Amino acid sequence: MAVLLKKENLFLRVALGFALGVVMGFALPGFSIATKAVGDIYLNLIKLMIIPIVVCAVFGGIANIKDGALLRRVGVRAVALYVGMFVCSAVVSLAIAWAVRPGLGTVFDSPPVYEGAVTTPTVSGFLTTIVPANIIQAAAEGSALPVILFTAVFAGAILSMGERGRPVLDFMNSLSEAFFTMLGWFMELSPAGVMSLMACSLARYGAGIFGALAKYIGACWLCCVVVFFLVMVLPACLYAKVPPGKFLRACGKVALVTLSTTSSAAALPTTIQVSVEDLGAPEGISKFTLPLGCTINMCGGACSFCCLAVFVSDFYGIGLSLGTIVFLVFTATLINMAAPGIPGGGVVLGASFLSILGLPLDLMGPISGFYRLLDMAFTTINVEGDIAANLIISKSVGEYAAGAK
Repeated sequence: MAVLLKKENLFLRVALGFALGVVMGFALPGFSIATKAVGDIYLNLIKLMIIPIVVCAVFGGIANIKDGALLRRVGVRAVALYVGMFVCSAVVSLAIAWAVRPGLGTVFDSPPVYEGAVTTPTVSGFLTTIVPANIIQAAAEGSALPVILFTAVFAGAILSMGERGRPVLDFMNSLSEAFFTMLGWFMELSPAGVMSLMACSLARYGAGIFGALAKYIGACWLCCVVVFFLVMVLPACLYAKVPPGKFLRACGKVALVTLSTTSSAAALPTTIQVSVEDLGAPEGISKFTLPLGCTINMCGGACSFCCLAVFVSDFYGIGLSLGTIVFLVFTATLINMAAPGIPGGGVVLGASFLSILGLPLDLMGPISGFYRLLDMAFTTINVEGDIAANLIISKSVGEYAAGAK
């Protein structure tokens, strides 16, 4: 019991809550539906933290960059490459998700219905939305994109002030720590929330939801594997001239850490060591681009968000227009830099993403029960993307030769 209650074993408690929800959904369907309020409160707590987490994570990712000279030299290339890799990963993931269609083909006792409206922005409407007249009102309404834009500009202003901006930076770092502590407390309620939402889903839709979830998990892993070879292995080998076997062996060492910890931050020392010692990447650039990539280079997030959007939209029979798809990729690119480094934090980002698109959040409960399996794949792809990007950036500034080591 003591082992189960340890902070790092939250996923085990969530799995237990998931199992209890399954039993309750089958044995007590009426009671399960009546107790959905527990799951709704859990989702509300997650939604409550979306804006604070986005603000703190985006601000910290920008304002805490300290090496201005290195930032000017490789920072622009790094950010451009990270965005390019993310968009490519999103395109590949969307293609695979639409080929698999994990939300279709399942027979339900009671077919799911969603009566809300999906966000379908126009260019002018989108630009007006992300530049609001009142940022406080935008935050109060839960509009994440204008908050992200405002926070990025604010962080840039603080960064440009140097030491004069230090008090604000220190305050925001402390505020960020407080918000992430709060989120950690709320995530401890995940077992009860997942139990309630899973029980309600089973009581409402029947056992068919298991087939849909299994297809969703399989689609996510397939996306991660294909993205790894197309977006990471091929560019690293063709442009940076890294021998494929050498690159795969190095990635394998890092994958052992990411699969077991599901944490990019925990894998960072290994990532730097493998990049410098095994692949011969320059140490100075590696110690800048790899921590930066750990924060904002989230190719696994592209796989996650694209599969999630297709899965949820198909599950509820919602069509996604071309405008919504473009908005989907743009939104995913922006909010991935706000990925919280706590157990199950991807659930918060997934809920935020669905909320911005106007898609229902109810499936985040059942997905939370399996999220450890998904997070293993997403985290691994995030870190492998950092390794590939570091080699490509180093090569582009003339600091890397594949045969150096």
